[in-house]
Amino acid sequence: MMKQLTTGLLIMTIAATAQNDPFQWLEEVDSEKAMAWVEQQNADTLNVLTNYPKYKAVYEKTLEILNSQERIAYPGIRDGYYYNFWQDAEYPRGVWRRTTPTEYAKKNPEWEVMLDVAELAEKENEKWSYKGVDVLAPDFDVALVKLSRGGGDAVVVREFDMHKKAFIENGFKLDEAKTRVSWLDRDTLLVGTDFGEGSLTSSGYPRQVKKWKRGTPLSEAELIFEGESSDVSVGAYVQRTAERNYVMVYRGISFYESKYRAYENGKLIPLDIPLTADLSGIFKNHLLVTPKKEWNVAGKTIAAGSLVALDYEALLKGKHAVSILFQPSEKDSLGDVSSTENQLIVRIFKGGRFDEFERHTFSNGKWAAEKIDAPEFGTLSVVSADDYSDRFFFTHESALRARALYFSEKPESEIVKMKSMPEFFDPSGFEVKLHEAVSKDGTKIPYSIVFPKSGKMDGSTPTLLYGYGGFEVSLRPFYSPVMGSTWLANGGAFAVANIRGGGEFGPAWHEAARKENKQKSYDDFIAVSEDLIKHGYASPETLGIQGGSNGGLLVGAVTMQRPDLFRAVVCEVPLLDMKRYHKLLAGASWMAEYGDPDNPDEWAYIKKYSPYQKLSKDRKYPEIFFKTTTRDDRVHPGHARKMAAKMAAMGHPVFYFENTEGGHGAGVTNEQRAQSTAISYVYLLKMLSK
Repeated sequence: MMKQLTTGLLIMTIAATAQNDPFQWLEEVDSEKAMAWVEQQNADTLNVLTNYPKYKAVYEKTLEILNSQERIAYPGIRDGYYYNFWQDAEYPRGVWRRTTPTEYAKKNPEWEVMLDVAELAEKENEKWSYKGVDVLAPDFDVALVKLSRGGGDAVVVREFDMHKKAFIENGFKLDEAKTRVSWLDRDTLLVGTDFGEGSLTSSGYPRQVKKWKRGTPLSEAELIFEGESSDVSVGAYVQRTAERNYVMVYRGISFYESKYRAYENGKLIPLDIPLTADLSGIFKNHLLVTPKKEWNVAGKTIAAGSLVALDYEALLKGKHAVSILFQPSEKDSLGDVSSTENQLIVRIFKGGRFDEFERHTFSNGKWAAEKIDAPEFGTLSVVSADDYSDRFFFTHESALRARALYFSEKPESEIVKMKSMPEFFDPSGFEVKLHEAVSKDGTKIPYSIVFPKSGKMDGSTPTLLYGYGGFEVSLRPFYSPVMGSTWLANGGAFAVANIRGGGEFGPAWHEAARKENKQKSYDDFIAVSEDLIKHGYASPETLGIQGGSNGGLLVGAVTMQRPDLFRAVVCEVPLLDMKRYHKLLAGASWMAEYGDPDNPDEWAYIKKYSPYQKLSKDRKYPEIFFKTTTRDDRVHPGHARKMAAKMAAMGHPVFYFENTEGGHGAGVTNEQRAQSTAISYVYLLKMLSK
């Protein structure tokens, strides 16, 4: 058993309430006292886990995979080049680079470096992390580069010369903030950022959109739109197509409600679409809309989760000319929507098990659809699609099939396999099994498990169950060379639960476990855990669980409710103190998912599962491994800090690790990610292996 956390905490009172929390000082992210606590916990945890016999091999294998030159360099199509962001041993903080299509087709293409982030970090003495780029089309000669200190969501923005491969000295620059920015034209930006007092929402995001002209101070930018301080965020974006440009201004009233306005000829025009609808862009002068609730419009009843195309010009006049492109069934739901110049690529999630692509085209006033001849029985993901041609790249993978990259030149062309990831572990010794558990209210909950063919159905196999269950996020089959090489190869099994709160079966699957129904996510996960034990895959002594962010809340909640089911818990970048979550960083933006703790009626159901409040001195819990990062400016690291400290003060041993970089993730460099990943798997091996 590892050394107990922070001896000084052991003598502190544990009678914490929402009004009198003795661990609230740990919310002071960078305070000397809090960071001293973090350093001590990191030292204690690393002392145990890095000295575990298998740590060195697990870490080295993980880093080898993360730095491997055989990984796929995923391309972004822009103006005759393929762009890529790449990290390896030579470029620890990564390089933004490009190559030609001809060169990319080679096994080892030559790349032209546009920006070396480590070089910039050393020059400016900043721990820069690359956060993306917006290149101005169709000339593609200037760009807005986004950089984060330590990997957080807040970024600085700088204008970049694509020909000189250098920042423009007197170009556009924005200070660090959770900025939303888009090119209106070469000399004008649409900006939402921290303009000063009153310019941010209670969630810490912009509540104003301004038009900023080149050569003028930001303070003189013209206000285009302003939302309310209680909104989640306000922003604007420009979609460029071969036909014309479209400008949208949005007001995010809540996480699931937004009001959209078109910005045409300097005027804002409200769009008559449901507040709960999602937009998937504009294609052939049609606005692509997915209503999250049944929508009666233009004499049609459109099911929630459908994809509809609205004639844009008619919509500007307040009229609805509606074409239904996809309607969900009981098991088939809508996935991502991407577009090239002349085709929509629509991903359909089939039965919660695998994906298909549909191609939709619009010609001579009519829509047509056909299935795309993509590989079957796996997960499909569009990597890049070109707005100025019909080229697009996509990947295919499954739990035991390595990811491969495919290329489509145009609809009538044969799809070509361009690259493939090597099999970093031998999949032949494993099989995927599909099951359904029955939740507390009788709902059938699908889950899958990758299990050794030689494994005994006597509960002896170390088994890791992963879940999320929130924000309509779907968990789809994926190939993880690291997990396969370090967990499966060491005798483990891996299961994924498709619980309610996710989006695997459309909006209703999510809605079933939101706010006052959130407990259903936890009931579902418990049911899957019990089913794994019932089938003999695992036992309470060999079952571990893992989740991050909302998934961290998930594993925290079920551990408080059913600690007897689990031997190991990896709780990453979690929400845990649900009494204060809305007061910490972006937490207020999630009240549409969880509810408002300051509302007595809503706190009445939140407090029933909030892990920080449910923790008891008198119950026996597994030794939970809490993980977070100091620079997470989305989910406050105080959640993990306080929970670990409170458990330690109650006499419950825990593990704790906090990376000082990484944002809402595991690190910025591959070395940081490798360490974070390795200590998680070593913890699981230590706790679950006999």
